Amino acid sequence: MKPIDVPVSPHLLRWATAVFSVATAIALAGCHSEPPLTPQEAEGEHLYAVRCAHCHRDNDLALKKVPPDLHSVFKNSKLPSGAPATNAEVRHVVLAGRGMMTSFAGRFTDDQMAALLAYLHTGLREP
Repeated sequence: MKPIDVPVSPHLLRWATAVFSVATAIALAGCHSEPPLTPQEAEGEHLYAVRCAHCHRDNDLALKKVPPDLHSVFKNSKLPSGAPATNAEVRHVVLAGRGMMTSFAGRFTDDQMAALLAYLHTGLREP
């Protein structure tokens, strides 16, 4: 078969090009992915899941006062309590407790606490 030469208007060609460009941009935006968690962040994710998520994510303990969501704990300059959002302050709250939150002193090694803080800095990304 012989190809057929069909004239295409410049307007139609510009429109088709624009549609293709937008569709490509949308498709590529969906391909953006976060880098994988580091081993330390992954350890922190595990610690968060087994020691923190019961209250701060799932509230499966049926607490009357729901604890704060920690997804953006380091994205803001202050913690929900109003204290500065720093590693030292978060470490203090975890180890000493605050309000209804019990103390976790003696339940985290220094390495585990560093891993938990590293994971909290990810915004609670999934692995």
